[in-house]
Amino acid sequence: MKWVVIIVRSLMGLLFLFASITFLFKLFTPPPLTGAMKTFNDGLVASVYLMPTVKVIELLCGLAFLSGRFVPLATVLIAPIILNILGVHLFLGHEGLPVAIFLVLANGLLAWHHRESYRPLFRA
Repeated sequence: MKWVVIIVRSLMGLLFLFASITFLFKLFTPPPLTGAMKTFNDGLVASVYLMPTVKVIELLCGLAFLSGRFVPLATVLIAPIILNILGVHLFLGHEGLPVAIFLVLANGLLAWHHRESYRPLFRA
C-alpha cells in the first residue's frame, strides 16, 4: 500500500505542478473554448484574481505531494479545487472527466491514508 500511495501522490504532484507552471508562465496557448465552457472561463478570467490564486495553491500542493511533506494539509487545500474540476467536467465539458475522476479518487486515497492527521479536527 505504501508504494501505491507514493505513486498516486507523485502523479498528483506532477499533474498540479505542470498545470500551474504552464498557466503562471504562459508556456502554452490554451485551445479555443466554445459554449458553456467559454462562458464559464470568461467569468473566471474577468475575476482577475481567482485563476492565479488557484494556480498558486495548485503549485504549492503539487510541491507538497512531490516532496511528501505537508500532504495532509495539501489534500485539504486542494479538495475544493478538485471538486470544482470535477463539476466543470461533469456539467460543462466531458473531455477532462477521466482526469477529474482520477483526482477525486487519488485525493480520497491520500486523505484516507492520512486519516489519523484529521482526527483532531472532528473532536468536540
